[in-house]
Amino acid sequence: MFRLLRKLHNDQQGAVSLETILIIGAIALPILIFLIKVGWPYIRAYFEQGVQELRQGADDARTGTLTP
Repeated sequence: MFRLLRKLHNDQQGAVSLETILIIGAIALPILIFLIKVGWPYIRAYFEQGVQELRQGADDARTGTLTP
């Protein structure tokens, strides 16, 4: 049992992958928080404008009054 625990403790396989994932997470998390806090109102307004234009276009197509 002691040898198994020592072998498991000394095994470094996968450590580089784990460190890489942690570094990527440490970089990506602040960027994601910034985008949600600062960029979300702009993103939301952009998509709401697109939805409004789409609805207007559908209404115009339905009534036959297409505007350029």
